[in-house]
Amino acid sequence: MPWLISIRHSVKAVLILLFALLVVAAIYALWPRGEVPGSPLPNGDPSSTTPAHANSPETTRRPLAPGLLARLRNLLPDMSPSSDPPDPAEDSVDSSLPGPERARAAADRVRPALTRDLGEKGLRLGDSVFLRAFKDEKVLEVWMQRRDSGKYDLFRTYPIAAASGTLGPKLAEGDGQVPEGFYHAGNSSLKPDSKFHLAINIGYPNAFDRAHKRTGSFIMIHGSNASIGCLAMTDPKIEEIYTLTAAALEKGQPYVRIHVFPFRMSEARLAAESSHPWIDFWRNLKEGYDWFEKHGLPPDTRVVDQRYQFHPDR
Repeated sequence: MPWLISIRHSVKAVLILLFALLVVAAIYALWPRGEVPGSPLPNGDPSSTTPAHANSPETTRRPLAPGLLARLRNLLPDMSPSSDPPDPAEDSVDSSLPGPERARAAADRVRPALTRDLGEKGLRLGDSVFLRAFKDEKVLEVWMQRRDSGKYDLFRTYPIAAASGTLGPKLAEGDGQVPEGFYHAGNSSLKPDSKFHLAINIGYPNAFDRAHKRTGSFIMIHGSNASIGCLAMTDPKIEEIYTLTAAALEKGQPYVRIHVFPFRMSEARLAAESSHPWIDFWRNLKEGYDWFEKHGLPPDTRVVDQRYQFHPDR
């Protein structure tokens, strides 16, 4: 990714500067005893190809101690491009591929590692999925349902690369806000042909949003590292999230629930936000958050009198 390469180059530049300072210090410390840097050579070398003016008292230097250059070279790391290969874990498939082909190629790329990591937790590709995002912490969690207990276990937590707006719900088309609330995605929500690599439409506006006359559309969890109103996860990470979601839907999960919260809904955090304009709305969201924390299952969500109500999933 271009931004990651830029960071790596900046780090290299800083390292080179630090090592240059070490070289200067080492030359001073290791210079042969009895000579001071800057003193003239006792005798000129007639065989030297150095211009005559270079042997003046202002420019001549005593040769470095034997082996000094070799020791200094050993201090320096190999800065050639081959010494810093790209991280295979950050690869992604070609975004110019047609949508369905792109999704298949992405699944082929991530499936071996996902199968291994899922197996270590007693899970399988195709197990039911639940997605939960926290805007303030900038993370998206992937939970998967265990076949033995029927409850959901946390499989993986992904950093959100970009999400615009502030804490609080999305109100209108173009406001740049990421929604907050309870959403879901079915097969028709998968967007393999997204201009942001791969994408999952979260289903905004839902019944609650419509009851409050909120507008907007096409709110996605997608690739890339830039977003306005969506959750950008980078191309390599969306390939995993998309593949897990698509596999669950293919195996018969009717839809994947997606909960988006402003922050982790602890009592302490709600108390700290007690004067916020959206505190009543957030307390309603906390009911759904607490349901999952208590039961290990996302609740069935309904809207009554412009508020969320929560019931056992059907």
